[in-house]
Amino acid sequence: MKLELTPTERRVLRAEAHGKNPVVMIGQNGLTDAVIREIAVNLDAHELIKIRVFSDEREVRVQLFEDICNQLDAAQVQHIGKLLVIYRPHPENPKISLTKQNLVRASAPGKTASPKLKSNSKR
Repeated sequence: MKLELTPTERRVLRAEAHGKNPVVMIGQNGLTDAVIREIAVNLDAHELIKIRVFSDEREVRVQLFEDICNQLDAAQVQHIGKLLVIYRPHPENPKISLTKQNLVRASAPGKTASPKLKSNSKR
């Protein structure tokens, strides 16, 4: 069963993933058992990972995203270009906190926009 996220949780995780590099690459052989194991190992270690898919077909990437999340009980955070961002909390010792306090702080007005973006929005 795939984990579902609220829009606020997804926004917090996207921000957290922004500076991360892909840890798993999916090539021409697609989603093999070895790739699934590697994704699972990295999810256990990091909870939030990026995956690079070397396929030019968007439909293939969307299907891979869904298959990975369904097989590993993970949540789809973001699909942008050839990068997939996936989250699965560690069952015993979660590292990323999606508590109500963190989510409220992340959704507070004015916390996410930089001053430059704020000044442009007043035009």
